[in-house]
Amino acid sequence: MKESKPLVVALTGATAGVGRATARAFARQGAHISLFARGQDRLDATVREVEALGGRAVAVQGDVANPEDLERLASETEAAFGPLDVWVNNAMATVYGEVHEVEPDEFRRVTEVTYLGQVYGAQAALRRMRPRDAGTIVFVGSSLAYRGIPLQSAYCGAKHGVQGFFESLRSELFHQKSRVAVTMVQLPAINTPQFTWARTKREHTPRPAPPVYAPEVAADAVVYAATEGRNRREIYVGASTVQAIVANKVAPGLLDHYIARTIYSGETTDQPVAPDRPDNLFEPVEGDPGAHGAFGDESRSHSPQLWASKHKPWVVGAAAVAALVGTTLARRS
Repeated sequence: MKESKPLVVALTGATAGVGRATARAFARQGAHISLFARGQDRLDATVREVEALGGRAVAVQGDVANPEDLERLASETEAAFGPLDVWVNNAMATVYGEVHEVEPDEFRRVTEVTYLGQVYGAQAALRRMRPRDAGTIVFVGSSLAYRGIPLQSAYCGAKHGVQGFFESLRSELFHQKSRVAVTMVQLPAINTPQFTWARTKREHTPRPAPPVYAPEVAADAVVYAATEGRNRREIYVGASTVQAIVANKVAPGLLDHYIARTIYSGETTDQPVAPDRPDNLFEPVEGDPGAHGAFGDESRSHSPQLWASKHKPWVVGAAAVAALVGTTLARRS
């Protein structure tokens, strides 16, 4: 029996948080991965990790805000491993602060990384995938792509932008009858290092608003989106994501008031911000924290909602059977 060809993957934001967990998950499948990030030390560490887990990896240093760097990522991926199968747009940046506290250059930088980084990444991938009429682009989104919250206006605006871009691109590819797949994974709060090194204007350190999930849950969804779920439009992770999206569609005005009362305490700890706290907005922070942040004690390692999403035909079938049985029993009673 002929062995299947290893997936060739380009992954941005690959050395921490969701990206690091996703690199590990692809590695366990034997994928060949180009790892893209700004910090060379973390890139080298991630390469070693991927290869120890059974994958192959090359490190490409650069910044997603620079389209030339992403073009180089695509070229170096194919030079090392052959035709690109999967491109994962994962890199992000944020600033914690109310709108009046955030400077114009900070808004610009978050937008360039979180929104334009995904745009430039998709363009680099499409230059290779469209002529071959094959490949998958995974956008890593958030429940905040649908529902903005206080203290993260720059990030929420950028994620809303990604959602609009994704929808436009998906429709264009349908019009072109292209077999290039694009899908988007919408994440809940994830326990990543971002809360340690994101720039903040507040007096107390940021935290993920509960419920919090482990990065491996997000990675599971990204790998599923890149493989079996590549033709799914969106994949929601966590019941909280579904609740936020649905509530915003049904009663956005009421949700404005509810979030205004609850999110400030939900997004901050009691720990004061250290005066020498480093941040990664314009330059990478030293050190290698890996995939996990400081909230492991409360993070969930499994999402029943994601399981149901991945096994949708079974869930729908079971629901139909249950409904049929219920109707039959009701008629007999």
